[in-house]
Amino acid sequence: GDKIEAHGVDCWLVNTGWTGGPYGVGERMKIGHTRALVRAALGGSLAAPMAPDPVFRVAVPSACAGVPAESLKPRATWKDPAAYDATASLLATRFRESFAPFADAVAPEVRDAGPVVG
Repeated sequence: GDKIEAHGVDCWLVNTGWTGGPYGVGERMKIGHTRALVRAALGGSLAAPMAPDPVFRVAVPSACAGVPAESLKPRATWKDPAAYDATASLLATRFRESFAPFADAVAPEVRDAGPVVG
């Protein structure tokens, strides 16, 4: 974190896994979309307007050339939005539980940046 801050580095998290539902329901992220996201990140054009994910609070780009807008919003890719909400909530809860033993060892802004549960 110190080196990222000292050198002004942008960091990106790119979904190369599943979209549209869990394994067996959804599908792999299209390689063309992944490549477009990586190209945009490396080229500096991915820093378009961002919106925070309501559960995981990461900044999500509102647009990326070569990627359908709905692919940038995971909930929009699921046929059953309630199933997405339940899965996201479960993942957020598991993250919080796994992080709990380390919570006192990090700065409050790090601890408070985790996913929203409930």
